[in-house]
Formats: sequence, C-alpha cells, structure tokens
Amino acid sequence: MARTHRKLSEGRRVQILNAAVDVIVERGLCDTRISDIAVRAGTSSALVLYYFESKDHLLAEALAFSEERFYSQTAEELAGIESAKDQLVRLIALSCSPGPGSDQNWLDEWALWLDLWARAPRDPDVARDREVLDRRWREAIAEIVRNGQARKEFTPVDPDDFALRLAVMIDGLAIQVVLGDPDVTAARMFDICVRMASTELGFGWPADETPRVLAARKRSGTSRRRASSPAVRAAERAK
Repeated sequence: MARTHRKLSEGRRVQILNAAVDVIVERGLCDTRISDIAVRAGTSSALVLYYFESKDHLLAEALAFSEERFYSQTAEELAGIESAKDQLVRLIALSCSPGPGSDQNWLDEWALWLDLWARAPRDPDVARDREVLDRRWREAIAEIVRNGQARKEFTPVDPDDFALRLAVMIDGLAIQVVLGDPDVTAARMFDICVRMASTELGFGWPADETPRVLAARKRSGTSRRRASSPAVRAAERAK
C-alpha cells in the first residue's frame, strides 16, 4: 500500500521528529510506544499516528530528518575546506561515532539505522527509505572523490564503486561500535576507513595523523552518529 502523505505544519513536524529521535535512541524502536513520542512532543498519540501512520514510518522520517540536518551542517563545514583529501577525511571523521562517554551533542543516528536496517527486509516502504538514504550518502562520498580526481589529488578509481565500498565499511564497523565491541573502537574505525581511502586514492596518511584529526573532531562538537544505544550504555555501565 502506498504511503499517504498528510500535510503537517513544519513546526509541529520538527517537534514530533525531534521527540521520535530522542525516544527511539533511548529505548529502541521495539520498546518505544507512539504514546511515548507523543508525550515527549507534547501532543496526542492520535495526531502522531494520523500524520506518520506507524512506528516504522516515523522511524524512517526521523532518520531522514536527522540526516538532512547532518548534510546541511556538513556541507557548510566542507565548503570551508579547500583540499578534497581533507574533505574526505573530515567526512569520515564525522561518520565515525565517538563512542560512550563522549561530550559531543550530535544526534545518535546509529541506533536509528540499526532499527531501520532490521525492518527494511519486511517493509517495502522502509526499504525504499533505506535505499534513498544510503544512495545519498554514497553520492556525497563519490562527489568528493570526483572533485579530488579533477584536481589531481586522487588516483583514477571508479568514484561510485569506491563510495559503495567505503560506505559499507563505515556501516559494518559502526555496528560493532554501537554494540560496544572492545576490539572496534571509534578511533580504530576511523583509522581503518581513512587508511583504506588513502591506499586506494593515493594520498599519504602519516601514523601520527589519526590522533590529531580525532582531537580536532572532539573539539568541534560535531559528529554524524554518536553510539549511545541501549546496548552501548549497558556495556559502559559494566566496565
């Protein structure tokens, strides 16, 4: 069945989506009730269901909303970076969760992505949402690669193929970070990804560069996804 699109004021929409992000991140989608989101948004369950129809659809829209803010902020930041290499490294840094105990304030999207991925195989609407979001992410990477090749900063590779492989590497490593795997820290995730990029695109990456970049990222207060899912918080408490 095609999803029905109902008109909602932008202010109310933002209010509900912000509440959905917060509650789903805190509790996970399975333990989240529409009433929980409604209470957080200061509205009624009936209104939330009227406009978003189900938790699955609300999850997809909340993630799209969060991603849109990420791209808007990232575009502004990357516009101030001249080198394509530095733009790509910065994009990877923003994509690598700083992990438990971080003082960063960016929305925790990885927990939302896990729920979205789990539901996509069983819901065609969610699957389409997932495809759109992932395609946009890969296109953002590929565009940087194309610009770098035009400037002779990167070696000749297929930008779309490279973007696909880097994106799935980020996703796979992020799952381990979100689950609190002690062998896959946020710093290690970043290092693996940026070294793969440097090897394939032909730019140097000194051994002492990773700590410097991660320190700059921490000072900036910006990241794409912060791993504070229930599983991570439980692992943190157990330490």
